[in-house]
Amino acid sequence: MKLSAKQTVDVLRAAGEPTRLRILALLEREELAVLELCRVLDQSQPRVSRHLKLLAEAGLVERFPDGAWVFYRLSSGGRQREVIGQVLAHINADDPVLARDRRKLDDVQAERADAAQAYFAENAAQWDQIRSLYVSDDHVETEVQEVAGRGRVGKLVDLGSGTGRMLTLLGPQADQALGLDLSQQMLNIARRNVTEAGLTNVELRHGDIFDTRLPEASADLVVVHQVLHYLGDPAAAVREAARVVSPGGKLIIVDFAPHKHEFLREQHQHRRLGFSDEEMARWLSEAELPSVQMHALPPTRADGLTVKIWAAQRAPTALRSAA
Repeated sequence: MKLSAKQTVDVLRAAGEPTRLRILALLEREELAVLELCRVLDQSQPRVSRHLKLLAEAGLVERFPDGAWVFYRLSSGGRQREVIGQVLAHINADDPVLARDRRKLDDVQAERADAAQAYFAENAAQWDQIRSLYVSDDHVETEVQEVAGRGRVGKLVDLGSGTGRMLTLLGPQADQALGLDLSQQMLNIARRNVTEAGLTNVELRHGDIFDTRLPEASADLVVVHQVLHYLGDPAAAVREAARVVSPGGKLIIVDFAPHKHEFLREQHQHRRLGFSDEEMARWLSEAELPSVQMHALPPTRADGLTVKIWAAQRAPTALRSAA
């Protein structure tokens, strides 16, 4: 459905202001917290919030609270999003103001990554113990096995493999298994754990979940276990994971339901405090995995977290061709 003349004017008026255009260009890269936008733009929070309010009213951005933080991202669809996409595509990439914003955002991202890497390095040896503080690992792993199925798997890919627990859990039923992680400390521990488990079919590799460089449709089972809440752009990670899933293959995502435990953000580098079923279903649908099974595992302690498992299977080639 096309926009009315008034809607078009509203969209162009909302975008047609220097700071708001800068905000749209930044959000095209990834979802950002209000304070991060303030830092990049070098403007006060009230001023940036006013601009964001106007953009949201015009349907150009989406606001979503996450614990004590508030994030914004470009609207996921609609004609307004198309118009803004065209506007941004026609801006000179060498524009000095936008180029400066990109450099400042790179600094924010680098600091975020450095903090996470320092945390992972400091806690790598105790990582499984840290996770056990929040959920019942045995319960989660049993459920993951049930969701994955007990049959043979041609190729298993674990993105953000951490200590290698998903590889030692599911690797015995795979012909080949590959784990990717950005942390060398985690990879070293994963290698030890895989060796101790007697698995000879597992390869561990330094790799980026946003750019795995794996062939498209090359894995029968892809697992993303307790990774997304650390990421600045979890939707992009879901898209990349889905890209690797072969026809008839399955993607399993394990993470937390929405919660309010701010100490995880402050002490353990969690960027997002969980994900809703609606949000995950939308991301998977956009990645051409519309059929999603959702499983909730309640905490075993009063201050624990609910673990969610989302499983999506890609249709076989023949069915996709007929659709």
